[in-house]
Amino acid sequence: MNSIRKGNHNLIDKDILVITHKIISKSEGRLVDLRDIIPSLEARKIAKIQKKDPRMVEIILSESSELIHLENGVIISETKHGFVCANAGVDTSNVDEDENMVTLLPIDPSGTANMMREEIKRREKRDVGIVITDTFGRPFREGQVNIAIGISGVEPIISYIGENDMFGKSLRITEIAVADEIASAAELVMRKSLRVPAAIVRGWEFEFKKVTASKLIRPKQNDFFRRSSNVKY
Repeated sequence: MNSIRKGNHNLIDKDILVITHKIISKSEGRLVDLRDIIPSLEARKIAKIQKKDPRMVEIILSESSELIHLENGVIISETKHGFVCANAGVDTSNVDEDENMVTLLPIDPSGTANMMREEIKRREKRDVGIVITDTFGRPFREGQVNIAIGISGVEPIISYIGENDMFGKSLRITEIAVADEIASAAELVMRKSLRVPAAIVRGWEFEFKKVTASKLIRPKQNDFFRRSSNVKY
């Protein structure tokens, strides 16, 4: 809140505060020094094939519930939260000048978002939505986008199923991941290297909901990309 005030900004009811997970992870102590890691035999084997630091692979394994795809130095896995992403969210960017330091995803991003929202209510008497973000790649598309990995108060998906389009045709599958769209919009002002870890999204009409970011995770049985797993090391 002090940073918001220093920037001559304030929060009003129905704002959405978007925060990069890096500052959350740092505040929660989710930092690891690679020099403290002793890689397992499994990590060494994968690292040799994928030409990666075995210590980094060991951390990825510890943060993953399942390895999905290994190829050309890229490790796609499912995190213990259920997110499918590169390197289980383990990251070396915007961490520290020391190249041995890496960050992990928060243990419970939506839980942290809830605590932040309640604290803002208590201290500022403002009711806002919270979106915690990370940068993910996407199938079929170049480039990365910010997505929501933790939310509080904001409905992550708006469903149009059962409604009619402008020509009267019934919509059968259209559901918009608005929490991800909010995260991506905020990244336009946060950027990757401007040292701006948070942004305020204002003017989007929404009703407060008690939900978590897990609603954005596609069930495994509906994810045909998962069926192409090549993990046979």
